[in-house]
Amino acid sequence: MLIKTTAQRKIFKLKKRVRIVRGGTSASKTFSIIPFLITHAYNEPNSEISIVAETIPHLKRGALRDFLKIMDLVGLYNDSSFNKSSLIYTFQNGSYIEFFSADSESKLRGARRDVLFVNECNNITWESYYQLAIRTRKFIYLDYNPVSEFWVDKELINDVDSEMVILTYLDNEALDKSIVREIEKAKEKAKTSKYWENWYKVYGLGQIGTLQGTVFENWSIAPSIPKDAELIAYSLDWGYSNDPTALVACYKSGQQYYFDELIYQTKLTNSDIIDKLIKLGVSEYSDIIADSAEPKSIEDLRRRGFSVSPAKKGPDSIRASISLLQEIHFKVTENSTNLIKELRNYCWDVDRDGNKMQNPVDDNNHAIDAIRYLAMNKLSSLSDWMDFE
Repeated sequence: MLIKTTAQRKIFKLKKRVRIVRGGTSASKTFSIIPFLITHAYNEPNSEISIVAETIPHLKRGALRDFLKIMDLVGLYNDSSFNKSSLIYTFQNGSYIEFFSADSESKLRGARRDVLFVNECNNITWESYYQLAIRTRKFIYLDYNPVSEFWVDKELINDVDSEMVILTYLDNEALDKSIVREIEKAKEKAKTSKYWENWYKVYGLGQIGTLQGTVFENWSIAPSIPKDAELIAYSLDWGYSNDPTALVACYKSGQQYYFDELIYQTKLTNSDIIDKLIKLGVSEYSDIIADSAEPKSIEDLRRRGFSVSPAKKGPDSIRASISLLQEIHFKVTENSTNLIKELRNYCWDVDRDGNKMQNPVDDNNHAIDAIRYLAMNKLSSLSDWMDFE
């Protein structure tokens, strides 16, 4: 059952061609927009609706997952209506909702549509958006977290055909109280740190922030792991309640290193992790580097036949491992949506006066911790990291 929220009511009031939905974390931006698209598809026969995100993995873990969940909750989902290969859901009245990525050049410059929704639009370029917009007949939804100014602010905010609503977690009455408490902790942290002040401004209040001091600039997204790539090792960062367990694989092809996110999930017991490792086909001969903070968990995996070693951290290991990773340009698979998000938001901490501190902020860095363990324990020779590409 869907709960009517303030976020939905605010979005319903948007009537202009370009409908901009800016907001903080857990504000129900995407989950509130999609019901309007479904309603439009039902009420307007033969409607052509496109939902677009940065990549297909981002769609599958975001807007597409929300769409399928909503259709199921309201009792409208018909499995035979959903083409899982083309990612098109067709309604009985001839309307359809298609899902595709902004990295598909043929789709950007392809067929026209009636309605467009660009999810997390700050992750695509202005040119990509514009190619989609000029092929959209009726109206457009855009949603995003305002981590910094980008083309929406420069090109659309003051346009006569655009209007904007700002949402926060307080507009989402369906939000679990434990998540509300976590977000509001940042409000107190904001009194002591410029980083948390900026974080709460963006993710708590939905206001434009300043992306300052990201740790890693030296990475890019790759479609997949090359077929000739050699597996170096896996790395595991433990989690449970609020923090996810993260498993990342590292590969090498020529002189290029690749990271591939395989697990990123909360509430996993050691038995669950073992089951997932088996399902992923992790060999008993493959090295797994795990956070040394949980020796009991490491032993559980060893007793099931996995080759697990505790990560050697040593003094100042955080900065040392970051330095290793900063020496090269590494690639991250497009399936690694959580690692990509972490890399985009992993910043050096700053004091109350805005001065850069010696360590990054210890937040939303679970997959990053896993790649740090790999750097320190498997790739610690800087000569091994030379990138000749």
